Amino acid sequence: MDIRQLKYFVAVANARNFTRASEQLHIAQPPLSRQIQLLEEELGVVLILRNSRPLRLTEAGRSFYEQALQIINRVDQLRTSTRQIGLNQKQTLSIGFVGSTLYGGLPMLVRKLRQHYPEVDIQLVELTSMQQIGALKSGRIDVGVGRIRSKDATVARTVLREERLVLAIPPAFPLASESGPVNLRAIDGQKLIVYPKEPRPSFADHVLSLLNDQSIRPAEVHEVREIQTALGLVAAESGLCLIPASARIRSDLHYRLIDDPRITSPIILTHRLSDNVWYVEAIKQLIKDMYLEKPAWLDVEHNFLPGVDLGAPEPRIPDLDIDGDEGQDD
Repeated sequence: MDIRQLKYFVAVANARNFTRASEQLHIAQPPLSRQIQLLEEELGVVLILRNSRPLRLTEAGRSFYEQALQIINRVDQLRTSTRQIGLNQKQTLSIGFVGSTLYGGLPMLVRKLRQHYPEVDIQLVELTSMQQIGALKSGRIDVGVGRIRSKDATVARTVLREERLVLAIPPAFPLASESGPVNLRAIDGQKLIVYPKEPRPSFADHVLSLLNDQSIRPAEVHEVREIQTALGLVAAESGLCLIPASARIRSDLHYRLIDDPRITSPIILTHRLSDNVWYVEAIKQLIKDMYLEKPAWLDVEHNFLPGVDLGAPEPRIPDLDIDGDEGQDD
């Protein structure tokens, strides 16, 4: 088995047709088919069901495809990083993020990374929490900053903080007549807007799970793709929306904090479990430094740090250990 065979197999799996795959690879179809056959003989299992149109992967083929894709991406990453080092080029650090983290600490973290490591090219890639897991495993990104806990055993995660949720309300709704904290049960029987619509699981599932835990039933649930759309629909009086406290980005809406401190959304740092690289500890140290500065988005009312009293004169900043999160998986 060699990398060429893996690339041939991935091409056929993607095209779901030997003819199209051979055209994309610029080789004749017979040698392509022969290489796939040799691969199956070496493995002792059938990878592709050839009697279907389009071609379908067997269960073994699907598993092999995922792992082959990871190997190919890591080899490409190895080639690129080696060339960069050899040519004295900048090292690249790719960070996956969910959009709502841009309203909290992510911009500050990236600024600090660029200040402390000017020789590193910092790249940002917007991905959902679940997309980040696949991107980490394939080598597309180096770390992720998301909101959904993953059960993947190959990915390490650290909860950086728990951010409380607020209810976004149209100003004309009765719930907007008060400004104090509101009980989550206020959503019962109301129209609710959640995001993102896909891919799942996502923050939408996290919100629906919180409601389900308390037997709260919205009259209707409207799923949209992104937070900007969700809040636009709230402004159009189409319903209510639960969002992280830092994401209060529209001034034409009324926001009320949920009165239950357990109703939160975690900010989670993820990276490959097997990685023993400089940037993981560097990022954790810079986050500790950020917390000590007590920026506006890290206020006592809306955030909880594991083991930290943000209101204390000299708060103890926690050790951000791998898999240092608590609570049930989403």
